[in-house]
Amino acid sequence: MEEARNVTRVNSRHTHIPKSGLRFTFFVKLEATESEAMTDKNQEITELAEYDSDEDAVEFPDNDKDDDNKNSSKASTARSGTHIAVHSSGFKDFLLRPEIMRAIADAGFEHPSTVQSECIPQAILGTDVLCQAKSGMGKTAVFVLSVLQQISPEDSDDSTICLVLVHTRELAFQIRQEFERFKRHMPNIRTKVLYGGIPVPVDKKELRESTPHIVIGTPGRTLHLATEGALKLNRVKHFILDECDKMLENLDMRRDVQKIFMETPHDKQVMMFSATMPNDVKQVAKRFMHNPHEIFINDGSKLTLFGLQQYYLKLEEKEKNRKLIDLLDVLDFNQVVIFVNAVNRADMLNKLLNDENFPSICSYGRLEHDARIETYNKFKKFESRIMVATNLLGRGVDFERVNLVVNYDMAASEDEYLHRVGRAGRFGTKGLAISFIATDKDREILEKVRSKFVVDLPELPERIDSATYMNS
Repeated sequence: MEEARNVTRVNSRHTHIPKSGLRFTFFVKLEATESEAMTDKNQEITELAEYDSDEDAVEFPDNDKDDDNKNSSKASTARSGTHIAVHSSGFKDFLLRPEIMRAIADAGFEHPSTVQSECIPQAILGTDVLCQAKSGMGKTAVFVLSVLQQISPEDSDDSTICLVLVHTRELAFQIRQEFERFKRHMPNIRTKVLYGGIPVPVDKKELRESTPHIVIGTPGRTLHLATEGALKLNRVKHFILDECDKMLENLDMRRDVQKIFMETPHDKQVMMFSATMPNDVKQVAKRFMHNPHEIFINDGSKLTLFGLQQYYLKLEEKEKNRKLIDLLDVLDFNQVVIFVNAVNRADMLNKLLNDENFPSICSYGRLEHDARIETYNKFKKFESRIMVATNLLGRGVDFERVNLVVNYDMAASEDEYLHRVGRAGRFGTKGLAISFIATDKDREILEKVRSKFVVDLPELPERIDSATYMNS
């Protein structure tokens, strides 16, 4: 990575920040074979894909490396084409309990998104849900509100009734915060996160002292504690996978999910969510379910965010640093996430930006646990405006003020690209995504993105009107 020359500048400008507004009747054993492997061949350069590097492989070496049901629901919905993110109905139409409605009002929400309107009425009845919807449309709220709505007085004893599995600590931490936000008027409901980086004895002690009703965890640590009997899953009523394609396409993680699933009762609600849902993963997911309510987007053009402006910039590897610094100098932005494909590149780029008076922070899976959570919180609270990251933050996490994404290193696949740029332009807001194209492989991915998602993706113009990607 080329060292940028010293330049004189003012820090990237501050701008106005708008207020942000189971049933299971049978189980089919899933045999993991080599032919099923759906992970990318270039997995080694996308650090997040190295499952064992992000979770508890050292602590639990046997497993802690952190399939079509013809009777599935005919109510499956292939989204046909609308850019409307907010539904005309209100949350009151769902007849949610008063405590939840108060929390929704406290959060400033009035109208659900389209995916929320289509999923919540089914989910609160205990129906299995398999949902694909574009990034930033409130999929998390679907299962958070649905689970809280279904909690009954007899569930308030000492038993875990909901288990949410995710692929990173940051996403687990974020989902717990969402549960906390919407259960604020239900103080008796307890939540807990389980993931690597926390000593196992600490988790065991806390589970002994107070059984959480809702557990959000990564597969490695969750399986470890369940196998050793510290986490009791025999009364789970809701089993949820967020970013399910990420967990089901990785064979090691899928095995862990299967083992955890078999620790839970036969009769429960299963819900799975993601912005991308390849057909092979869809068939795997449906084997965990009974007659699910399905929401799919079969038209790739409907997966891209309407308010997101997307461009590419052709350049050589040695020109990336200078161009990035120029962009940060000229562009207005609230917060930016800069994606790279390797840990060492994240560290080097973060150092370079700080040396050039752009106070950035950086996050990747090999950071110490406390540093990862501290970095997440710092960015979430707008205490830093520039984040350099690997794919660790490419999925699921929601930073509401991010309106600029830069692919310093192009994504390794078109789906990975979609998740990355989806960090900006969320829930109907505007955003800007710029991808550096330096190699033949980058150009190949660019063409796949254009083809699959039916986007123009032109070359970056010399001047960009900030009104096209900044909310007023």
